[in-house]
Amino acid sequence: MKKILTTASLAALGLAAFAAPVAAEYPEKPVEFVVPWPPGDLEDVLTRMIAEDFSAAYGVPAAVVNKPGGGGGPFPGAIEVANAPADGYTIGSFIIAIPVVGPNLGIPELSPNPFEPLGNFLTYPFVIAAGGDAPYDDMAGLAAHAQDNDVVLGHFGAPLVPTQVTLGLAAEMGFSFASDAPFDALDCNTLASGDVDVINTTLQLILPCLDDVKVLASVGGERISLTPDTPTVAELAPSLNVSLWNGLFVHKDTPADVREKIIAVAEQTMASERARELAAQTGALIYWQSADEVAAQIEADTETLGAIGTLLGN
Repeated sequence: MKKILTTASLAALGLAAFAAPVAAEYPEKPVEFVVPWPPGDLEDVLTRMIAEDFSAAYGVPAAVVNKPGGGGGPFPGAIEVANAPADGYTIGSFIIAIPVVGPNLGIPELSPNPFEPLGNFLTYPFVIAAGGDAPYDDMAGLAAHAQDNDVVLGHFGAPLVPTQVTLGLAAEMGFSFASDAPFDALDCNTLASGDVDVINTTLQLILPCLDDVKVLASVGGERISLTPDTPTVAELAPSLNVSLWNGLFVHKDTPADVREKIIAVAEQTMASERARELAAQTGALIYWQSADEVAAQIEADTETLGAIGTLLGN
């Protein structure tokens, strides 16, 4: 009887082993790339390219999900990625503000920073611009005009990097804006409406009216190819040398093999002909920066923004 029971037990174990689910190889279901801004700007366009290439490479649906709102926090798109399982099926396409500013805003889901970079792929051609009828042509002229006139600034959110850099530049040049206001979109219509006098936005959003606006400065250390005569903020104030970049991020507990598959596609996308064409058309810098390099970039940018905060008395 003992022999019979042993045989039966072994048979049962064999059936159980046969029926046990085998760990699926990533990816085996739809993947979402979360962009915490409205559709249409460069991070959205490039992330859609990555999603298309991801779907083609691995044979699963991949889509971009736009989750705008809260330019200065609470970043609902980033919170969604933070709360999702760390399995690579929810990937964040984040600007510098998410890992650099987010942890300091008192948002529980983002503090401490729950994300790790896969790599950066974009430096925006971010600019400070005014309407074509503005009575000044450059930052020096704006500074002089603001001494006796109220100038209103439109931005994507007060704590965000371009806004802090713009306010820091004003402080360095001896003036301040009379008021400022956040917008979900900063484009030709924003200036045409007269709601604000100056905006900081991506060049992509004002390309349709570029001949009718005045680009006063670009944010970062490298001049934009489409506005080569416009100085950078770093040229005007070297201590404000911060660029607005965008990269792919996942929850820090995401497995290494999953990360590698996402990186492989994104790196190829950025080297593609259509990515190079987009760079030429918009003045954006498009590349692939490794995770280690991004981590070092975040550390340096955090230090620079801390200095800007001190300058502004934040």
